[in-house]
Amino acid sequence: MFDWANSAYALVITTAVFPIYFSSVVDDEFSYLGMSFKDDELLAYSISFAYFLTAILLPLLSGIADYGGKRLKFMKIFTWMGSLSCISLFGFLGMDYLWLGLMGSILALIGFSGGQIFYNSFLPVISSEDQFDKVSAKGFSYGYFGSVLLLIIILAGITFYEQLGLANEGVASRIGFVLVGVWWLAWAQIPFSRLPKNQSKGTEENLVRKGFNEIKEVFFALGKNRNARLFLISFFFFISAVMTVISMASVFGIEELSFETAELIQLILLLQIIGAAGAWLFSRISKMFGNKISLVSIILIWTAVCIASYFVVSKGQFYIIAGIVGLVMGGVQSMSRSTYSKLIPSDEGNTSSYFSFFDVVEKTASSFGLLCFGAISGFTGSMRQSILSLIIFLGIGLVLLLFVKVQRN
Repeated sequence: MFDWANSAYALVITTAVFPIYFSSVVDDEFSYLGMSFKDDELLAYSISFAYFLTAILLPLLSGIADYGGKRLKFMKIFTWMGSLSCISLFGFLGMDYLWLGLMGSILALIGFSGGQIFYNSFLPVISSEDQFDKVSAKGFSYGYFGSVLLLIIILAGITFYEQLGLANEGVASRIGFVLVGVWWLAWAQIPFSRLPKNQSKGTEENLVRKGFNEIKEVFFALGKNRNARLFLISFFFFISAVMTVISMASVFGIEELSFETAELIQLILLLQIIGAAGAWLFSRISKMFGNKISLVSIILIWTAVCIASYFVVSKGQFYIIAGIVGLVMGGVQSMSRSTYSKLIPSDEGNTSSYFSFFDVVEKTASSFGLLCFGAISGFTGSMRQSILSLIIFLGIGLVLLLFVKVQRN
């Protein structure tokens, strides 16, 4: 149910409505803070900055959570931060309020990312190893269906804004941002009331130092765990490409193929439904052939998607590519989470610290991928060149993954 709650943010704010709204109210080219930007370039940089802050902040907090028994508490704090930040985006009216749009979206992403770290760390706590793939996939499936339900409501508001007495589509979109925050916070109360609290390992004196020692201990443990270490490096490269495509797909559809808001959101709805099926499909493939085969096939499909996106010239072609993205979007995240769970010890009481490294790698990779995307787009003036360059990251990740040994149950 936490996936059901926070995936509304991932869909509406990260992928669907907010990037479209951002492009519509922000000038195509402008000067900000003494520098010149394109709208898609600034959006990529702001997301990259949020991921960077998350990567710096959360390892220490995860160590504190493991030592001080605060895993669930931190999960709640970041959920409140993210949901309230989404609600604040109602005030993002245009260029005069660009600071609010950037601040709200950055804090919302930090709230989502922070909550996700502590949420992911519950996987080896509440399920046995033979259930990791199934439980992880089920979580993503719940997330896709829940976020689709809310997006349909928001899409209806945008489509029928006149009948609802709203001034324009922009007002309807901003009300949608408020709904995301309320949805996220309300549904999260279910897992908050059910998830177990982790026990403190000692007194709360010098908790920061103890938290730092906790994360340092896990860091050295990962250094001795060749398969987990190699998987994290591989994960860094292939997830950087994946998260960049997910974050910038809507902007690509608008600027390169002239998609209208309504038809692009309808396309994303279809993508989410396929994503739920994809998470289940690749958990089944993993059960039959193992996690590595499942992930290798996913990375190969993502590589084909990036190559095809460079050549796409029609909306029909983009629909086909989006359908394929939906199939592997849930699969790559679900299988990465469950594969990592199988490579780390689950009985030492420091799963938050282990998963902080997983999520720090993901956020750092996302920041790196978006930074490269924005830089290449700004230098070449073409988003197509940026997308094509992502196959380099996918290729490196694939080669490294081949050397990881994942024991089959």
